[in-house]
Amino acid sequence: MIAQLRGRILEKHPNRIVVDVGGVGYDVFVPLSTFYGLGDPGSDISLRIHTHVREDALALYGFRTILEQDLFERLIGVSGIGPKVALSVLSGIEPLELMRAIERADVARLTAIPGVGRKTSERIVLELKDRLPRVQVVDAATADVEIPPAGVRDDVLSALVNLGYHRPLAEKAVAAAIKTVPDGDFERTLKQALREVAK
Repeated sequence: MIAQLRGRILEKHPNRIVVDVGGVGYDVFVPLSTFYGLGDPGSDISLRIHTHVREDALALYGFRTILEQDLFERLIGVSGIGPKVALSVLSGIEPLELMRAIERADVARLTAIPGVGRKTSERIVLELKDRLPRVQVVDAATADVEIPPAGVRDDVLSALVNLGYHRPLAEKAVAAAIKTVPDGDFERTLKQALREVAK
C-alpha cells in the first residue's frame, strides 16, 4: 500500500493532481482543503496517501494533514459513504468546521455540502459523533477565523457566491481573507477575499 508520496506537482486540477515521483506520474484525488494549500505545477510536494483498492480499480487519495486523512478514513467507514462522497464532504467544509458540525449534530450545515443529502448527513452524525479524532485545539485553531463579526463573514461569503464563485471556494477565500485582515470591515475583507480567489 502507498502511504506517502513526495515529488513534484506535474498537473494540478481542483479535484486531482498528478505527482511526479522519480519520473513516474501518480494520479491522486484530493479534497479542496488540500488543493488550496498546494503550490503551482513544478513545485515540490509531500502528501499523505490513502490507497483505495477495489476489484476493478486502485485509486490514490492525497491529503496535506493527518486530520484530513483521519476524517476521510472515518467518513468512508460510515455506511453508504464511499471515497467520492467523503472527498465531497472535505471539499465542502473545512475539517475543523466539519468536526464542530458533527459534534453539534448540525445536520443542516452538513446537508448544505453539495452531494450530501439529509440521510447521509444524519448517518455521519450518528456514526461519527463519538468517534471523532481527539483534537483539543479545535477552538484555539479556529478562534482567529471568528474574530470579525459573523455578519462581515456572512456578507462577504454571500457577495462571493452572488458573484458566481462556488461556495467551497468562497468559504476558503473568506477564511483566508479574515486571517489576513482579522479586523477588516466588509469592504476590506471582500477585497482580500477577491485577491484570494484570484490566486
